[in-house]
Amino acid sequence: MPRCQSAYRKNHSTETALLRVWSDMLNAADTRQVTLLGLLDLSAAFDCVDHDLLLQRLQHSFGLADVVLQWIQSFLSDRTQQVAYGGQLSATRPLLFGVPQGSVLGPLLYILYTAELEHVVAQHGMRLHQYADDSQLYIHVTVSDTAVAVQCFAACVSDVSDWMRASRLRLNPAKTEVMWLGSSHQLKQVDISDISVLSTQIRVAESARNLGVVFDAQLSLSSHVAALCRAGYFHLRQLRPSVRSMTTAAANTAVQAFICCRIDYCNSMLYGVSDGLLRKVQSIQNAAARLVTGARRRDHITPVLRQLHWLPVRQRVEYKVACLVYQSLAGQAPPYIADDIQLAADSDRRQLRSAAARTCIVPRTHNNFGDRSFTAAGPCVWNRLPVHLRQDTNYARFKRQLKTFLFVN
Repeated sequence: MPRCQSAYRKNHSTETALLRVWSDMLNAADTRQVTLLGLLDLSAAFDCVDHDLLLQRLQHSFGLADVVLQWIQSFLSDRTQQVAYGGQLSATRPLLFGVPQGSVLGPLLYILYTAELEHVVAQHGMRLHQYADDSQLYIHVTVSDTAVAVQCFAACVSDVSDWMRASRLRLNPAKTEVMWLGSSHQLKQVDISDISVLSTQIRVAESARNLGVVFDAQLSLSSHVAALCRAGYFHLRQLRPSVRSMTTAAANTAVQAFICCRIDYCNSMLYGVSDGLLRKVQSIQNAAARLVTGARRRDHITPVLRQLHWLPVRQRVEYKVACLVYQSLAGQAPPYIADDIQLAADSDRRQLRSAAARTCIVPRTHNNFGDRSFTAAGPCVWNRLPVHLRQDTNYARFKRQLKTFLFVN
């Protein structure tokens, strides 16, 4: 399976995919580099898969043959489609391309169909991370090498487009987004504001939505927090009339579904952001808690959160980071995340007390960007946990005790 494809795979998610890319960018900014990021857009990717090409790649790249290959061929062939409109059905037409998206096997076949794309990108020294048909292409360079990065990016996208054209897929350059990311000091020295991609001039964006998270050029996540606040307050206004006629339990469920899930989505990326941004997110949670309990605006919020057993936003972020570290050490996280976490005892042949304490190695960083990356943030959060938590071998019990520990502290 492609190492950096996170869709439809156990223990992989949009959060792990974004956290990997985000940490790479923060680590680059920590070493005074800037990142050129391209968000590639595919047109009707799942509907354009060529069946003959798919079977060839399954046979030659993944070793499927004989009866297994015949099963997949039978799964793909003899499918038809028709359109229902105005109470009438169109003529039945054979379905010659594409994989069924509503099936279990269809999306998996698409991942295998596009697995070669990783090697195409690697030839240009760039990094690729995919979630289904959403592709993130990026490279880290010093400010003096930004022109070289643009040339490398253009050549890579050209080869990617050629590969997709040969695979009956289509890259849409008009919807492709490009942006520079790094510290504000380094970005001031970058004077490239337009990048040519497949004969299309693309304006470098200041912010872009990537798998539901808004990236901004300064890596502050201020644009994401602003979008989160807008969505959160909008749903709170929509829920307020309905909550008045609900029980507390029903109101809690509705708020969890519409508000808390948004606060928790990819919140591991919020580790280390400014206190002002965290206060803005906290204000959403406070308003949601008051809506559920009926507390007044001037009532102190801490007893209300304890009544609902809700962790504050900062502790929710630490909870998510600690869980990701636990999964990494237990072999339950994607390899591209788990590789960042290493126990101190594993790097020392001597049997020290750190072996029993299960502390992690904290890499050296140069500034706040490096401190915020999962590479450093994960071990820091983990090492602050009590020893009995770090030694727990049951994940469900670890999560319960972790929440209790964060509440007490």
